[in-house]
Amino acid sequence: MIENQKIRPAEVIGPLGEPLTLDDLPPANTKRWVVRRKAEVVAAVNGGLLTIDDVLERYSLTLEEFASWQRAVDRSGMQGLRVTRIQHYRDLYERQLKY
Repeated sequence: MIENQKIRPAEVIGPLGEPLTLDDLPPANTKRWVVRRKAEVVAAVNGGLLTIDDVLERYSLTLEEFASWQRAVDRSGMQGLRVTRIQHYRDLYERQLKY
């Protein structure tokens, strides 16, 4: 992450491989978080477009909530962000750690 860097990129690569700018991010008043929107915010932070503090303030998220999105993307990609599949991917990840 490039959190401490003062110069930020104008765009980063989004979750689907497309360029992602600040204007492309979900609006600050977003209440319904679909997989694509969560993945875009995670990609913005990972690419240095936004800091974690920016995201928490802009979207009124908790650190735990955003960290869970990052973990889900790291472990299972965008599919890990699906609310209906969280338990499945959690179990799968825990089984992989055992072996």
